[in-house]
Amino acid sequence: MIGPSIVIKGEVTGEEDLLIQGRVEGKINLNGNQVSIGESGEVYADIKAKVIQINGKVTGDINGHEKVIISKSGNVHGNIIAPRVTLEDGAMFKGSIDMDPAEAGAGRTPAAAQPSAPQLKASGLDLKSV
Repeated sequence: MIGPSIVIKGEVTGEEDLLIQGRVEGKINLNGNQVSIGESGEVYADIKAKVIQINGKVTGDINGHEKVIISKSGNVHGNIIAPRVTLEDGAMFKGSIDMDPAEAGAGRTPAAAQPSAPQLKASGLDLKSV
């Protein structure tokens, strides 16, 4: 645990779950473990972990190998890559979410960018039929 009065600048790595109640600046890389940012936690870093639970503030890109959860007290400014993402009612988020990281790595064109799909219009939104 990184307590409320602790400030870390640099790279955090390891093979254990981590609870952050203080401030971390840099990078967090705990690929096989869980990272939890408590309500008093402030993270200015890119985070890579198996599961990422955010109750505090994060500025940086988030890569959750299993899932990312942003609770109602969470505030995230950055991009998220994870197969499962939960944004609770009241959570603050600014960025993009990629829930199919394999597609981006394979170099395939996303279905939304393929011109052959017929266009549908509903309430001013462009929708592609599948």
